[in-house]
Amino acid sequence: MNTAKSGIRILGVAESTVRGAGRSIACGIVMRRDLIVDGICYGSITVGGYDATDSAAGLFFSLKRGDINCIMLSGTVVSWFNIINPDDLAEKTGLPVIAVTYEDSEGLAGDIERHFPGDSKRMAEYERLGRRTPIDLKTGYRVFIRTSGVDIRDAAMICNIMTLQGRIPEPLRLARICAKSCFDYISSGRPE
Repeated sequence: MNTAKSGIRILGVAESTVRGAGRSIACGIVMRRDLIVDGICYGSITVGGYDATDSAAGLFFSLKRGDINCIMLSGTVVSWFNIINPDDLAEKTGLPVIAVTYEDSEGLAGDIERHFPGDSKRMAEYERLGRRTPIDLKTGYRVFIRTSGVDIRDAAMICNIMTLQGRIPEPLRLARICAKSCFDYISSGRPE
């Protein structure tokens, strides 16, 4: 992936849900390297389901664009342990994938076992994710990434390009805000 390209476009994907909801709202934000928003899309993910990778791919395909260079995910375990696999997403879309998380941890295997006892499919999907790699941002913060189709050095460069302040890259920050706003609106009972 050519990270020096001035016209690079990132599809940032984030979701919002609350416990007890049947579906979460997913939002995709297309953002250029110069941080101009160039597109937006919405979808949904089954809370506690197995459709997160397909839902993330669906966001990309709904845009019907050929100029997106990379997909950036706000995490890989979303919507109550619904797992987005970066390798599967990269294969489905033909794009490199960078999944960003913000906290160091021992992992979620114990949480999955506690909330989904005996769910070997979910545990296998989680274990397929592999380890995260820590990277330090120009802002002084550390994030943890999983990648597919892009090497760690280029992924770190993209994260730094797309992060203005703090630890959240701008496409993900805006996607999170939009997903939460949309979820809150729908949950409020206002007309759809």
